[in-house]
Amino acid sequence: MTEQLTETVEPVPAPEPPAPVSATPVPSRTRRVLWAVARWTVAVAVCGGVGAGTTMGITALDRNEVPGLATESDGRWEYPALRLPALPADRPRPFTEGNDAEIHYADARQLLLPAPARATVDPKIDGDWVSEEAYLTGYGKEHRKQVRQILDDTALRHIAGRAWTMPDGTRTSIHLLKFSSVAHADELHRNLTSDGVEVLPAGVGELEILDRVAGDVRVPDVSAYAYGEAKPYGPEQTCWAYIQAGDTLAVVTQTRKGGALTVPFQQTVALQAQLLG
Repeated sequence: MTEQLTETVEPVPAPEPPAPVSATPVPSRTRRVLWAVARWTVAVAVCGGVGAGTTMGITALDRNEVPGLATESDGRWEYPALRLPALPADRPRPFTEGNDAEIHYADARQLLLPAPARATVDPKIDGDWVSEEAYLTGYGKEHRKQVRQILDDTALRHIAGRAWTMPDGTRTSIHLLKFSSVAHADELHRNLTSDGVEVLPAGVGELEILDRVAGDVRVPDVSAYAYGEAKPYGPEQTCWAYIQAGDTLAVVTQTRKGGALTVPFQQTVALQAQLLG
């Protein structure tokens, strides 16, 4: 069994974000959200297409249950050991006492999930800041004006991003959208997913909410919502997830010719959520 997920004792120092954090406190809340994730043995059985639960996450698990730890044959990708970045002096973690606005004071670029082994990283989206225009290209043309207006209304501070392609053609992109408070991040998510509003990724004609599959694990204070491109789709299928974590909304998107795979999608979403939790 290959070890992929470890907990760092001495975090790696990170640079300050490009703009000072200006948080508007909102009422404190505890969002202990139970995420539904397929047990990885079950997920492998359905890896020909996305069939994950609508929510997923991790906390203290047995070694063979952690998404980053796996044998190569079960379809999981080989991610490097994860590290939480150092915080500026006297700044708390996002879900600790005294941080009612649930602010991530660490540099958002240091909270991005690293690319797995054998990935070809996109040099244009390689763990640095991403412009609003570049982010909007991930949505269908008919939705970009709407998303732009939402971003303008919700006091977006900046976007960090990373993208890569695996040898089987699966393309993954992760964007962390950071706001001045949890209220603004929540507002963006509500506008993107509210009833009757379908803001879809580029190339997607119709979505479906991914059904729950057996197996429960937890990430305190973080929630995620997963979607897949409904059949019939074209030569590629896209699946995506929104991860709500305090002042930050993560958007994870995977596209693959012939159909998106369940296991790496679940694994990627779960590990990114852990870094934000």
